[in-house]
Amino acid sequence: MKKILIVTSQAENFSAFTDGLNQKETVDIQMAGSSEAAIDHLSEGLPNLIVIDETVAGISGLTLARNILMKNAMANQVLVSPLSAEDFHEASEGLGIMYQLPPVPDATESEKVLDILAQMP
Repeated sequence: MKKILIVTSQAENFSAFTDGLNQKETVDIQMAGSSEAAIDHLSEGLPNLIVIDETVAGISGLTLARNILMKNAMANQVLVSPLSAEDFHEASEGLGIMYQLPPVPDATESEKVLDILAQMP
């Protein structure tokens, strides 16, 4: 079973996304509502994928992605961002972000994330 950590302080924005994840495949979805909670989850074992909201309790998703990368460089991350693909690439360069999600990800986006997970060892 793949483990996905969703880091957001606005869980309601991810309800369609998590429903899509649960309908397509058996995954263990865990939620963290702050950057501190996300970092604490890493000490319990690295999830297969970390989904980070654009802003989490006042901290930018990019900053949180950087902090997670510093804690564990093997973390696979996707990030919510309204930026254009080009601007997102520029802003996230060097962070190893695997995919950009729209501000309110839906079931279609969950399929794309599951495709990414399927390609992981």
